[in-house]
Amino acid sequence: MRQTLKNRILTVEIDSHGAELQCITNNITGQQYLWHGDAAYWGRRSPVLFPIVGAVWDGRYRMDGKEYTLGQHGFARDMDFSIIEDTPDDEAWFFLEADDTTLAKYPRRFRLEIGYRLQEERISVMWRVVNLDTEEMPFHIGAHPAFNLPQFDAADSVHGYFLCDSRSLRSEVIEEKGCVGDKLVDVDLDEESMIPITASLFDHDALILADRQVRRVSLLDKGRNPYLSLLFDAPLVGLWSPVKANAPFVCIEPWWGRADSIGFDGDFADRAYTNLLAPGATFSASYLIVIENI
Repeated sequence: MRQTLKNRILTVEIDSHGAELQCITNNITGQQYLWHGDAAYWGRRSPVLFPIVGAVWDGRYRMDGKEYTLGQHGFARDMDFSIIEDTPDDEAWFFLEADDTTLAKYPRRFRLEIGYRLQEERISVMWRVVNLDTEEMPFHIGAHPAFNLPQFDAADSVHGYFLCDSRSLRSEVIEEKGCVGDKLVDVDLDEESMIPITASLFDHDALILADRQVRRVSLLDKGRNPYLSLLFDAPLVGLWSPVKANAPFVCIEPWWGRADSIGFDGDFADRAYTNLLAPGATFSASYLIVIENI
């Protein structure tokens, strides 16, 4: 089931399956900002990553002295959410609660709420995680929105630019089985302190900007004109497009969590960037999408 938010500038559609954004449309020009999920490149659009971000080492993790199996980015993105009724006209909210299926993969009872608010050219994406269990709840959560590159031409040497609110960036590196090694590499910036989006930028998978290096990432077109921006207070942000695919979209991904380090076999609570939520407590986070070329 889909929910629609609309104002004079934008129309936003969200599917209750995964509580996932499906489209962001300019009502005047018809321009589509969100990737349409073509499986030839990547079949998703804007999945939520929960209760993990990235991969666990060898697909397994430990909690409460037991071992569990969990696929990359967790299970919430592939589950049907329920719609929360009686919300303001400019908001849509969805929720997912633990059941026997999730407990077999992740032994905590939880409620995950995902909300969207449309105000002029801004879309707020809001999360609430409630620990319904009697034990402390370790978890990750993250965003994975994909945005069309404007006027994309595969033959171009540069498809656009990332502009971050920092002029000195270092990236962690995914090195083995989707997990992160010890290496840090400097991110190459051009003469205007931007990251050119080229066919080779993601040859080694995502750029992972950790430790709150960045709180704003803007996507600019080939002429360096602002296209859209994401604002967040996440400890990490990933920049990604499919490896060696020269794809017509890029992802800007605020993360409250990160893939395992290579060889990690400790408890979930000891994973890098893990959030620890006391019984009955609520974790809240959000990020903001701003459409710049209105």
